[in-house]
Amino acid sequence: MISSLGGSELVTPLPQQVPGRRVMHLLPAWLRLHLAVLLRERGGPLYLAGGVVRDLLRAVGPADIDLTVRTGARLWAARLAELSGGAYVELGRGEDAARVVSGAVTVDFSAFREGAVDILDDLVRRDLTINAMALQIDQLLLVVGADSMATITLLDPTGGQQDLAAGRIRAAGPEAFTADPLRLLRVFRFAACLGFHIEAGTLAMVRQQCGLIVAPAPERISHELDLIMASGQAYRACAQMAKVGLLGVIFPELQAGAGMLQPASHHLDVLGHSLDTLRHMEELTASPVARFPGHGQRLAAFLAIGRNRVRLKWAALLHDLGKPVTCMVNAERGDRITFHNHDRVGADLFRAVARRLRWGNDDTEQVARLISAHMRPFHLANVARSAPLTLRAAIRLVRAAGDSLPGLFLLAMADALAGQGSERLAGMEAELVDLYDHLERVRLEHVAPVQTGPPLLTGWDLIEHLKLAPSPLFKEILAAVEEARMEGTVKDADGALQLARSLAPVQTSRFRRSGE
Repeated sequence: MISSLGGSELVTPLPQQVPGRRVMHLLPAWLRLHLAVLLRERGGPLYLAGGVVRDLLRAVGPADIDLTVRTGARLWAARLAELSGGAYVELGRGEDAARVVSGAVTVDFSAFREGAVDILDDLVRRDLTINAMALQIDQLLLVVGADSMATITLLDPTGGQQDLAAGRIRAAGPEAFTADPLRLLRVFRFAACLGFHIEAGTLAMVRQQCGLIVAPAPERISHELDLIMASGQAYRACAQMAKVGLLGVIFPELQAGAGMLQPASHHLDVLGHSLDTLRHMEELTASPVARFPGHGQRLAAFLAIGRNRVRLKWAALLHDLGKPVTCMVNAERGDRITFHNHDRVGADLFRAVARRLRWGNDDTEQVARLISAHMRPFHLANVARSAPLTLRAAIRLVRAAGDSLPGLFLLAMADALAGQGSERLAGMEAELVDLYDHLERVRLEHVAPVQTGPPLLTGWDLIEHLKLAPSPLFKEILAAVEEARMEGTVKDADGALQLARSLAPVQTSRFRRSGE
């Protein structure tokens, strides 16, 4: 069979025979038993299809077991949930598809896509050729011992087997993206997660149809983007998406930086710099100790927590969102380009983007915090260049960054590495390393002991000894006392109370003025 797409022609190889034992090894014994019952009750055919077949041919364990039936997929799933005691979840809004989760096993059922008359017709309507293969498993399940001697013909109408062997991502057909525009992103997601390259004709299709990506639900878009960022090929995927226009449709705020010149300390426009920062961040998260010797364990521990790696990649890509709206050219100073307050403006813009894409609050605030603070290491390094850094300045950055201090310096390092213009400051990366060394010592010697030990002063002390009424001022007073303790100017409860007493009238007066 010859499949034509985007000007390229591929000849599908002769049908591959897959040993039945390999197929059945994928299915737990309880699932084989229950599927046999379902086949006797409802009749066949029953197919393994999509990602599970792709992973079987790659000899890797599948994330889910994908099954396809002619019709009534939700009925199949409901009955399997009843037999297995698993949880039943409907998938899609207008689709005949459902999921059963039983223990660690997830089984997805889908019916033939709308209009498909048989499995081959269903497969050619799928997204990518490597996801458009199937194996019919009726006889393996119903005939005792069939799995030990049988082979199954791989159903592959679009040439997925050949593309899989070549490490190639190719759309299954010319209507792939109009049928479901989310597939525009899935092209890059699968390329990133599998380490495959995207066929030129498919890239041309994406370029022509990238405007369709506004149609899918934001949650679906965010899921695909997150999988790209979690891969080891996020930069390559984002750079390709930018080249064909897809990234700019999803993030017009990022696209606004295309062609926008920067000071001579940078060698790329704002968009190019943002992408290059992501490239360096991906390298840093893979081997942070290469740039921060002596801190490998601390940085590795930070990166191992939750979604920190993914959040750092997002912060790298979107850290300069504020530049296009804060760009100024000062004619009186030789057309000097400035982006004053782009960090804080960018954090606000990012929050709007996150709301649009339905991000969770925790991810949103963690990334916004990094974007808002990404210039602070550079500002502090500038100060340290001309005079010794004060303990207070170091403590304030350590406290402001909190648990994200390692991430903030990884972001600063990626940002610095992405700025290689003719007038860049020599040795900036070394200065960032020295500053991080210093701040880590301050954290260990001055900040952590105070934060982990019992406080010298509490809100109850402010009420009892200073006769203050509870208010938002308590937090500011207690924070000032804590900071003084870290600096060593307050050492005991009496000193803490004395400082609080001196601060109370000032804070109260400021509070009253702000409320007027």
